[in-house]
Amino acid sequence: MDPVAGQPGIVIRPSTDADVSAMIEIYEHHIRHGIGDTGDFEEDRLRPDDLKRRRKNMRSKRLPHLVAERHGMVAGYAYAVPFRKRPAYRYTLKHSIYVHAGHLHAGIGRRLLPALIEACAAGGYRQMIGYIDAENEASLRLHEACGFARVGHLPAVAYRHGRWADSVMVQCPLGTGSSDQPSTWRQEAVAREAQAVVPVG
Repeated sequence: MDPVAGQPGIVIRPSTDADVSAMIEIYEHHIRHGIGDTGDFEEDRLRPDDLKRRRKNMRSKRLPHLVAERHGMVAGYAYAVPFRKRPAYRYTLKHSIYVHAGHLHAGIGRRLLPALIEACAAGGYRQMIGYIDAENEASLRLHEACGFARVGHLPAVAYRHGRWADSVMVQCPLGTGSSDQPSTWRQEAVAREAQAVVPVG
């Protein structure tokens, strides 16, 4: 058994409105220290009502929005959104994961990311995409340990701390991946065939 997966004190659960302030604190730390200084992003700050609205939209689409609780404190969160809006991409998701700076290297990501993958697979989705800073080796190792493969390198797509930064695109199959047709597609095909049958009078 993976000792990290069995680590006591970490609980993975759906987020609630009561978690919003803790999630915003985690997010803003990443914005300040991972992407750019606060001044550059002041107008785009994530507000409580915005996050509550996003969570509501995700629930209506049956998309998971999870938090990791460690010793009663929100230590990280993760969620998935549609990769693209066009119907052809409806089985593919893009995910984000954030871990509290005070809980790094505590196994939060190793519990949170597999839980998100499992929830998305249970929802009938087939692929998960992520974008990771090319210098974030810890995140790249985490994703690879959870079944993601590096599928693209995007040079100089971000500008932060006075310099250009690369991103790595990663991808993970969900459930049976592309080995068969989605059940919803098969149901739609059967419905179309039934509608095409014209009774002989």
